[in-house]
Amino acid sequence: MDTAEAPLGRREKRKLEIRARIEEAAYQLFREQGIEDTSIEQICVQADVARRTFYGHFPNKHSLLGGLGISRLYDQSEPMLRLLMENHQTTRDRLEAMIDYIESNFAGYDDIDRQLILLAPSTFAEDTERQREVGNSTMSSFVRLITAGVDIGDVQTTFSPEILAAMVVGTLNMLTISWAMDSSYPIFAKLEEARVMFEHLICKNTP
Repeated sequence: MDTAEAPLGRREKRKLEIRARIEEAAYQLFREQGIEDTSIEQICVQADVARRTFYGHFPNKHSLLGGLGISRLYDQSEPMLRLLMENHQTTRDRLEAMIDYIESNFAGYDDIDRQLILLAPSTFAEDTERQREVGNSTMSSFVRLITAGVDIGDVQTTFSPEILAAMVVGTLNMLTISWAMDSSYPIFAKLEEARVMFEHLICKNTP
């Protein structure tokens, strides 16, 4: 049975808001002037936070870069899937909209995003607790989407929701990493292949 998550306290919510503000300020500066030419001082000014506040969230710039990479890979999954669940009634439509959403994100990515995504694994290696937390959250979101489809009867039951969710997450991760490593990688063609595969393996055939 799915249980509702406890609401965040005011202090924790404020902490997350400040962290997001620092990440957004850094991302904008990285895009405008490059990673190497952006200092922590500039990020603090752009985000309107003290250096002490910055270091309360990130021990150094490398950690911030890895955090941005993680957000590119994982942090958008939960809000995206929640929106899909609200706006679409069938699993097929939800998966279609998910691929559309991911493709629209890639259309706006550039070399900075490639660099950030490639830094995410090193951040996980230094913070296994964060890796566990992000991984569990991402998997749980996709398991909920597929379980909802099982409940309404439009998802195949040959495989468990956990296995199907792992397939989706693993496929999307590999496509993203491949794109980050190779600027010529045909990400949109591969996402279209993934669209067909997900529908074939997850959705029941419509009569």
